[in-house]
Amino acid sequence: MTRAPEVSTVMHVRCPDGLGEEGYRQVLEQLAELSPVVRALPPGAALVELKGALRYHGADARRLGEILRVRTLSRLGLDLRVGIGPTITVAATASGQVPEPGGVVAVAPDQVASWLGPLPVEALHGIGPRQADVLRDYGIHSVGLLAAVEAATVQRLLGGKAGRTASDRARGIDPRPVVPRELPTTAAVSRAFDRHVLDGADVRAALLELVVRLGLLLRRRDQAARAVTLTLRFAGGSRWERTRRLAEPSAHDDDLRLLAYRLMDAAGLQRGRLTGLALKGEDLVRADEVARQISLDEAREARLVAEEAVDRVREKYGPDVIGPAAVFRHAS
Repeated sequence: MTRAPEVSTVMHVRCPDGLGEEGYRQVLEQLAELSPVVRALPPGAALVELKGALRYHGADARRLGEILRVRTLSRLGLDLRVGIGPTITVAATASGQVPEPGGVVAVAPDQVASWLGPLPVEALHGIGPRQADVLRDYGIHSVGLLAAVEAATVQRLLGGKAGRTASDRARGIDPRPVVPRELPTTAAVSRAFDRHVLDGADVRAALLELVVRLGLLLRRRDQAARAVTLTLRFAGGSRWERTRRLAEPSAHDDDLRLLAYRLMDAAGLQRGRLTGLALKGEDLVRADEVARQISLDEAREARLVAEEAVDRVREKYGPDVIGPAAVFRHAS
């Protein structure tokens, strides 16, 4: 007699905001006591595969979630929001439904459809604000309605890959395993000037060059940044540094450029003599964990298509063969 495949059980943990690196590390240590299969999602979340842990600890999934909360409260003084389900999407959606300061929401495999169905469409993990707006414009207000719509229709609304993913996840389909992988959490590029630079146009061109390099680096790694840090170095050794978060994780030049320019404007440069600048993407996530957001902006969509074509040219002929005219003009 053939045994049915064992159902995976996934825990998604959300830490309190502003936890800090040391506190986050301590939470990960508590998770490792429950299961050897832990995937960090910095700066404040993590995934845990509980399938083996259920047998080892002799407890059900909800009980393990409560044990984790008690341990972190007593040992670290921290309360956690814990979601548990048969897939990453269900577990992450469940943790998002836990009210502050903490608690456990566990969804059994046979409860997925009935539990997901009444939730607002934006509550489904992976659905961003712009996607939710598009779906609501077409009368798709709940996860249950999204699940009921034909996948081909959702693809037309949200785009091919994003539509397929949203349609599957609304039905509770998410075959991704919890894989404990260490990925770089930052990506940085920098530029040092041969002489002290005062000219604003030169600085802007150098910043645009860094944006292009950072975007290419992220896309080659199949990662996206949640935040960007700009560092300016001045003659005499002083420096200025600020970080801002993107509205949604991105590796696209358009999004990185707009945020980098806002950071530069915030610096309020007047006659500062710059010796260099650096741009860093922070709080990185895997690109396949970011659902592509439909913008209904035809110009933006055209730029994203062009970006893919430019990346193919760079892959074939080298990274410096093509780029923004402003960069090439100031480099010549």
